[in-house]
Amino acid sequence: MSDFLRYEQDGAVVTLTMNRPEERNALSGGDQHDAFVAACARIAADKSVGAVILTGAGPAFSSGGNVKAMRDRTGLSGGLPADIRDNYRNTIHKIPLSLWNLDVPTIAAVNGPAIGAGNDLACMCDIRIASENAVFAESFVKLGIIPGDGGAWLLPRVVGLSKAAEMSFTGDPVRADEALACGLVSQVVPASELMGAARALAARIVVNPIPALRLAKRLLREGMHTRLDTLLELSGAFQALAHHTPEHSAAIDAFVARMEKKKG
Repeated sequence: MSDFLRYEQDGAVVTLTMNRPEERNALSGGDQHDAFVAACARIAADKSVGAVILTGAGPAFSSGGNVKAMRDRTGLSGGLPADIRDNYRNTIHKIPLSLWNLDVPTIAAVNGPAIGAGNDLACMCDIRIASENAVFAESFVKLGIIPGDGGAWLLPRVVGLSKAAEMSFTGDPVRADEALACGLVSQVVPASELMGAARALAARIVVNPIPALRLAKRLLREGMHTRLDTLLELSGAFQALAHHTPEHSAAIDAFVARMEKKKG
């Protein structure tokens, strides 16, 4: 795999760890972006995977973009305006298109600062759990730029338009307790308990049939941008698929057996 994104699997749970702590897990180069695409493709193809945990090595979740590269006009910031636009399309835009569209439930275990693109990366996941050390910031405006990685689409869907506007227009940091209050995260735990909490949540997810998990995740995604009648048609089609999985048959048999045991 990639030396940036460590891929570990334990049963039905994959843990992806951004592993450049000396760079605060910055998303600064094409290899980082390609690593996410490759990991998501591997997960999508492996039908045994029922949940994914994303975290960062070291004190930071991800510090976002490379400010020195912006100053030097290299990397994403290199070239003429048309070049920069293509740079974004061909590199960092690959991450939301792959991670957001993954059919497997995803959990961001935010161990420390999630700044700029790091904040948006957390928002690409379905669920966010934060360490008490976590800090979030949609800080692009502080550098005179805008969220170039989809943050303007992602953040309002997580915290609502008003809070997203506040975070985007001020660039101010949001501590873990405030992140919990505004719905940016669903749990805040001591730093030493973060991965345990993430694994426990993943375990609660993957006890359920994996085909149903993947179909439910896709329905949630489609429901964010489609009409009710269209979603109902898709729900009917997905339900027809689910009814013919061996996992559904096994779950029904187990349920009936439990009910009969109670009656006896």
